Amino acid sequence: MHDASDILLTLFIIFVAAQIGGEIAQRLRLPAVVGEIAAGCAIGPSALGWLHIDQIASGTPIDVLAEIGVILLLFSVGLETRLDDLKKVGRSAFMVGVLGVVIPFLMGSLWAHGSGFDWVKSMFVAAAFVATSAGITARVLQELGVLQRQEARIILGAAVIDDILAMLLLGVVSSLQDGGALDVKSLAFTLLGAVGFIAVIGWGGTKVMRRGSGWLDKPSNPMSPLAIVLALCLGLAFLSTRFGLAAIIGAFLAGMIASESRQRDDLEHQTAPLLAFLTPFFFVVTGAKVNLEELADGKALLMLLVVTVIAIVSKLAGGFLGALSLGRRGAAIVGFGMVPRGEVGVVIASLGLAAGVFNEQIYAIIVAMSLLTAMVTPPILSLLLRKDKD
Repeated sequence: MHDASDILLTLFIIFVAAQIGGEIAQRLRLPAVVGEIAAGCAIGPSALGWLHIDQIASGTPIDVLAEIGVILLLFSVGLETRLDDLKKVGRSAFMVGVLGVVIPFLMGSLWAHGSGFDWVKSMFVAAAFVATSAGITARVLQELGVLQRQEARIILGAAVIDDILAMLLLGVVSSLQDGGALDVKSLAFTLLGAVGFIAVIGWGGTKVMRRGSGWLDKPSNPMSPLAIVLALCLGLAFLSTRFGLAAIIGAFLAGMIASESRQRDDLEHQTAPLLAFLTPFFFVVTGAKVNLEELADGKALLMLLVVTVIAIVSKLAGGFLGALSLGRRGAAIVGFGMVPRGEVGVVIASLGLAAGVFNEQIYAIIVAMSLLTAMVTPPILSLLLRKDKD
């Protein structure tokens, strides 16, 4: 049981910490998300201890609220993204998504094997390197007002492909880790289901909305369009998890469908207060989940440095090579946009810890790597995009 007054106090602490961290970051000319993640580290279990590990564990009210925050963030990003715009960058997005999985997986496997893991366990460790956190990059792109740029569309399209491939890869390494035979038929059905879900919902939903979005105004409540599309957002977020995808993919598709409605501008305006309240919880909780105590010796810090460099270089290389058609500057923007890791990497690390693939220290290093890539990328991405504006 969670006491209501304790939950309210925790929400107050997280929200205030997010505002302070975001304000400090912006005064330092950094994206607010960097300050919010740093605030999470500061108030988390291994620093000030204002947040306890049982308060932010998976499935707790705070964790659920954080998940809703990132779902709404990707919904709002979808609102600013049209299907036709994504189609124009489909080839580049596919190349970025594929290379952004293959290169990190290969480099991560080589590092893990060189660190003493057998090849099966090495591949499980490497799986935590592959999944880009769309929430981090989307927040930066949104803050800078560049979601309509070609690079942003490639990043968002590649993030969807990235998620599908990461899900399949996890299925493969999990089967190998359990000692069972690789079920190619099952993986093929999973792939077809995921691709089919995205194609049917993305293409079919936008077609329906284009033909008649007037039905959103039929209920008498003036806020009905917002209520209906938010219901669509939650429903598709749930459905995407049934197909093995992250909930944020369904939320992004819901936003993309709603972007075809004639109420699009009103919906963007109405969702802004919800985003201001809910999205900071996700980034603060992300920062709070890092266990700094496991990194309190030189060997662990050196390993963290090596892992983080591999994670950054491998994703940057995949994104850069996949987007070379945009030129070096555009390819660099896409490459850095794909670098942040996040919730998917943390989930894979949690599975590996529970299965005994690695110990608490390796788990902490993988989670800290996810955090560092999320903190390092926004300032660089912001700098590259601002230079392009100037």
